[in-house]
Amino acid sequence: MSEKIKRIGVLTSGGDAPGMNAAVRAVVRAGILAGLEVYGIRRGYSGLVHPDVFQMDVRSVSDIIHRGGTVLYTARCPEFKEEAGMQKAIKTCGDFGLEGLVVIGGDGSFRGARDLSIRGILCVGIPGTIDNDISSSDYTIGVDTALSTIVSSVDKIRDTSQSHDRCTVVEVMGRHCGYLALHSGIAAGATTILVPEVPFDFEKDIIARMQYTQSIGKKHFIIITAEGVEYPGGVAQLAKDIEARTGVESKATILGHVQRGGSPTPKDRIVATQMGAYAVDLLCKGIGNRVVVTKHEEIVDYDILEALQMKATFDSKLFRIAHEISI
Repeated sequence: MSEKIKRIGVLTSGGDAPGMNAAVRAVVRAGILAGLEVYGIRRGYSGLVHPDVFQMDVRSVSDIIHRGGTVLYTARCPEFKEEAGMQKAIKTCGDFGLEGLVVIGGDGSFRGARDLSIRGILCVGIPGTIDNDISSSDYTIGVDTALSTIVSSVDKIRDTSQSHDRCTVVEVMGRHCGYLALHSGIAAGATTILVPEVPFDFEKDIIARMQYTQSIGKKHFIIITAEGVEYPGGVAQLAKDIEARTGVESKATILGHVQRGGSPTPKDRIVATQMGAYAVDLLCKGIGNRVVVTKHEEIVDYDILEALQMKATFDSKLFRIAHEISI
């Protein structure tokens, strides 16, 4: 272990994601096993600006690996975005002797970690967000659980849709990224999938597809749309317009925050554990300003600035396959 690091902190920031607790658990236990003192910071960067810091031990993280949400809580902190707030956070790190931080969250959280790194606090980011919208990482903690929740919910909705020969429009999370919509749409057998990355035509992509599948015997329909897809009046109006145009009774369902909760899947627990231990190893070597990610099924790390500048790619091939087979 490097003599440069003796005490670290861990926080969760941004939207909660299933698996965050598994990552916290890994950081705490890997850190203590490496001879570090590990401190938890409640409510993200707010817990640094308005000190809410406490020492953790191996028992502090008992029985949390299976729990959704985050035991460290999370909150927005506009004050941290200003230099005065940043200096308060740095003072808190100094007051508690925190030489390094593990930050679990999304792009916004990583920007904060980079700002602290520039000012002398070693920071390592771990991607935790259900949207899978961290460009530098193939996978983010929480995605698998969110997909499982969506597919389970749509399977239940389908029972009613089928019983009544209905069309159901289901809105899932994803303001700028259609990953959840695309993958859940394939898994749930949606007739049409709408994502922010691909413009859609109401007549061609919805009505014509419904009419064609009706002509070959289909009686009920599931349409999955990401929340970032723009339509005047939203999904409620989209359902009304579909019904007016086709005569098929149509209902809208917004899944909302149910997608964020729930016990994390084994995959999310395992990936979170790997990333947490990897982050601690970096800090033990005196390495900061990094983000831990998955690339080609391996855990690797990038400079935070490099990671933030990476461009997101949309799987257009998978989208095409989904379109072709959903008939």
